[in-house]
Amino acid sequence: MIMQAFTAIFTPVCLGLIIFGTILGIVFGSIPGLSATMAVVLFLPITFGMEPTNGISLLVGLYMGGISGGLISAILLKIPGTPSSISTVFDGAPMAERGEAGRALGVGILFSFIGSIFGILALWFISPLLAKVTLLFSAADYFSVAVFALTIIASLSGKDMLSGLLSGLLGIALAMVGMAPIDAATRFNFGNYQLLSGFDITVLLIGVFAVTDIIMVGFGRRNLSKKAEKKPYQLKGYGLSMKEFIQQIPNVIRSSVIGVGIGILPGIGGSTAGLLSYTAAKNSSKYPEKFGTGIIDGIIASESSNNAVIGGSLVPLLCMGIPGNTVTAVFLGGLTIHGISPGPLIFTKSGNIVYGIYLALIVSSVVMLVFERLGLPLFVKLLDIPKHILLPIIMVLCCVGAYSSNNRAFDVYCVLGFGILGLVLKKLKIPSTPLIIGFILGSMFEENLRQALQASHGSWSIFVTRPISLCFLLVAVISCALTVRKNLKDKKTAALAGASFHTEEEEG
Repeated sequence: MIMQAFTAIFTPVCLGLIIFGTILGIVFGSIPGLSATMAVVLFLPITFGMEPTNGISLLVGLYMGGISGGLISAILLKIPGTPSSISTVFDGAPMAERGEAGRALGVGILFSFIGSIFGILALWFISPLLAKVTLLFSAADYFSVAVFALTIIASLSGKDMLSGLLSGLLGIALAMVGMAPIDAATRFNFGNYQLLSGFDITVLLIGVFAVTDIIMVGFGRRNLSKKAEKKPYQLKGYGLSMKEFIQQIPNVIRSSVIGVGIGILPGIGGSTAGLLSYTAAKNSSKYPEKFGTGIIDGIIASESSNNAVIGGSLVPLLCMGIPGNTVTAVFLGGLTIHGISPGPLIFTKSGNIVYGIYLALIVSSVVMLVFERLGLPLFVKLLDIPKHILLPIIMVLCCVGAYSSNNRAFDVYCVLGFGILGLVLKKLKIPSTPLIIGFILGSMFEENLRQALQASHGSWSIFVTRPISLCFLLVAVISCALTVRKNLKDKKTAALAGASFHTEEEEG
């Protein structure tokens, strides 16, 4: 299978797609307002007519480049190009302000590559072991896994857990439009034959992420034509000596391990991994007071961690069919389109595709290291493109991508509808990520629930009598309980802080 994957990946067409995808991903990641998710969503319809390995390799390149590209604007503009690069701003921006932007960029690029390779190796060795374990799962167990995935995503979606749960349930409701998975009963189509097959995952993704973001940026139209002030930079090599590299080995290993761990847990994301790694690096440092003033330790912790998340997030996706974050949710759609079903049997049924993904990740990491360094002057120039020119082009691509998924205008209307839905969710401060995960897991949730009840002749006890199912349900309950406790504690702390502030104000 490895040889088949090697033969498929190292062809001129596939290598060209990986290079193209990685470079374009860097562009999307480096421009604030765009993201790796938007890049993968826009090019998902283009992969329909490709060979599975070629199409998935293109998505891999977009994912890899999109996550890494965020460091460019984070350092030069003080604006993270992607949420994963939030903690890169803490030390990258101060370094740029004192004339070390080039060094900050070089260090960020190099350790993005190292973090990516660490995550890929973890994916390569962890996935087969986890797949063997998941072979023991029954329909009841998969139902409980879906409940756990929805619960942890909702609980980590912000301070308001109810909003996250509401978003996830809305996603499940949208997944139930059309024909039922077992008996093909028609639901919620309101007499519209276009809805018999339900909503297309590509249409939902384009609407909720790409179109919503474009509308949101449009509300700030006064700032669309303004150019952000960039810091000049000079870069020789990758900006650090061999001695400094050796000194940073404990930092990069610790940060990469955190990134892989956070990636495996569904719904947390690269931004959390970066912040946790940054905090861990600061707490274990001999000079914690220097963090935030512009040192390479902070950049290394952030970039190695958020890129290690890439490999970690693909572990639950490939082994259990659970997307670890928003991008892998889109990636799951790409696998499904090409007839590949993630789960414990994926290594048996589509082993050559899995190893193709591994090799594509390695190739795209090397491409990212080389082309991001060589193309840095060009990527920086792209930051000058005004958004009032860029965003209309992206909007047209969104509509073209929606139409091409099923060759019907109805999907274009759905894209606009989902864009407005995403806007409403943002205005109500309801996270959209659980909506997508709920939509994707909806069919798994319903199908396994019905199969388990059929197997137990309608008895709900099957979900608590099977040890694996019971464990996942208990973890889901504990996750909710801890989140409620944390939110109540935060509210109490905020209330005490507010009361203290008012007391001091009155005394003054």
